[in-house]
Amino acid sequence: MDIGMLWYDDDAKRKLDEKVARAVEFYRAKYGVQPTECYVHPGMLAADQPTTAAGVRLRPNRTIIKNHFWLGVAQTETPPALAAAKRRGRA
Repeated sequence: MDIGMLWYDDDAKRKLDEKVARAVEFYRAKYGVQPTECYVHPGMLAADQPTTAAGVRLRPNRTIIKNHFWLGVAQTETPPALAAAKRRGRA
């Protein structure tokens, strides 16, 4: 993922999945696209933590500061318009 949105939430009363859900909701409203990945600091993920939340894959990355969430669309997932252009031989 090269481009994404950085979200900050340090509310100790919210669980990780709630924080991710709020970030995903904002991302969808702002960009009109469902994000597919969310990078978080490894210290935010417990050993028993699910690898998905709010429909996005949670990926640990030590370069992300705690309480920050970097959301976006995975590079391997081609947007529909680009996929259609490739099928027509125009991309």
